[in-house]
Amino acid sequence: MEYQQPPIGTLTTRLAALSADVAPATIRDWVRRGLLARCGGTPKRPLYRVADVEAARYAAKPTRNNQRAATAA
Repeated sequence: MEYQQPPIGTLTTRLAALSADVAPATIRDWVRRGLLARCGGTPKRPLYRVADVEAARYAAKPTRNNQRAATAA
């Protein structure tokens, strides 16, 4: 069951993804990486603070050791 309206100042995973202009899987990845923390909800229906989603959106993302850097042609 999806929230009809999450509490004020919070977002569901789907709404957080829309707010940050990313896929819901990216929101879950940010949580796994420690860039975003849940502020409530249930394990299957987490809630996130609006300010935390915005901070995670603009945070420097860690890269993998073997990831290729973007190069100019």
